[in-house]
Amino acid sequence: MPKQKFDLIVFDWDGTLMDSTAAIVKSLQDAALDLGLPMPEKKRAAHVIGLGLKEALETVLPDLAPEYYPKLVDRYRIHFLTNSPKTTLFDGVKTMLDDLKNQNYLLAVATGKSRAGLNRAINETGLQGYFDASRTADETWSKPHPAMLLELTEELGEPMNRTVMIGDTTHDLQMANNAGAAGIAVQYGAHSAAELQKLHPIYAAGSVPDLHHWLNENA
Repeated sequence: MPKQKFDLIVFDWDGTLMDSTAAIVKSLQDAALDLGLPMPEKKRAAHVIGLGLKEALETVLPDLAPEYYPKLVDRYRIHFLTNSPKTTLFDGVKTMLDDLKNQNYLLAVATGKSRAGLNRAINETGLQGYFDASRTADETWSKPHPAMLLELTEELGEPMNRTVMIGDTTHDLQMANNAGAAGIAVQYGAHSAAELQKLHPIYAAGSVPDLHHWLNENA
């Protein structure tokens, strides 16, 4: 049997494992409306998915007075708690994770969610115990800074050249490039295929079953 290329597979969460792009966009828009602010259009709101919440709000509404951002964060979280129960894992995610665990890959998550948000999502989807480590945007530098991958590889004792980052946004792929890890794009999330290809991923998956098949054949 040929030796596998990667030992550590790191997943983004929103838009990669969970079909939550629409809920995030709506929550960003609703938070702005609550405060009488200009509502960001869908494409602009989707582009900041993957960043930490504070960074996302500062990017999507860059001209606000600083005191507005904490209020926006609070309103976003209220709306997301309402919208997130409608979100589900993409079809095939649990089957893929079961298979990868059975093949003894180390699995991790690097996400723009908060720790509380990730823990809640993992519990609600029944994925407790699947991931060997995780990093969230309120624990370290937000994407595309390489800190999440640097910390995960150090914690799990894996070299960066045996690590692959899988995500649906340019922030994920830029983080992989900045850290020196391989990057895989998924084209069913927040950012377009054309945007993702500019970051030179080693593969671009059109669906979770497509990603699963490629990992079995090539990772």
